[in-house]
Amino acid sequence: MKNLSLSLLIIGLTFVSCKKEEATKNEIETTPKEEVTAETKPDSATVAKAWADYATPSKGHEMLAKDSGTWDAELTFWSPDNSQEMKSTASVTYKMIMGGRYQEGTYSGNMFGMPFEGKGMVAYDNATEEFVSTWIDNMGTGMMVTRGKYDEATKTSTFHGEMVDPVTKKAKKVKEVITYIDDNNQKMEMFEVSEDGKEFKSMQVVSKRKM
Repeated sequence: MKNLSLSLLIIGLTFVSCKKEEATKNEIETTPKEEVTAETKPDSATVAKAWADYATPSKGHEMLAKDSGTWDAELTFWSPDNSQEMKSTASVTYKMIMGGRYQEGTYSGNMFGMPFEGKGMVAYDNATEEFVSTWIDNMGTGMMVTRGKYDEATKTSTFHGEMVDPVTKKAKKVKEVITYIDDNNQKMEMFEVSEDGKEFKSMQVVSKRKM
């Protein structure tokens, strides 16, 4: 009798469980799916225009193109552990590539008694309306990536980004400020930014266009 009661209890629990699973399944199946309407999905003409606008060089690209040519650069470096500044010189050539969509800068010179070469690439992203810059050189194996905007009132572009510190092997924040003195003279200042937000000016590049 005890075995019979136990069997009936198990059958009853199984039946209730199946009913719950069936009810849950029916609830899921009857839940209306979110409809994709014409209002939420752009039409083909809108998509085509967005991509066309994104790919067409704009005023930001015209600004980059003004730098095209060869410049002489005087570089000054500072270290938080050494108050004595170090100087170097370099030559840089800017040119627009890919139909005027990107600025390529090629640097060559001597730094700390060694041959130096570097390459920068700057884009103006029409969608985000900001400049995006990458930098590589033969003094390391990493890449610095920064983003920034131009301020017409101060004639400066300010970039923020990160680079890897080879000593700590961790990323550190950097800030780069480019001042457009006139069409033939520029100044770039590089700052290292600590975790508490303090800035240390580590480099300055004063460039003059070759006539």
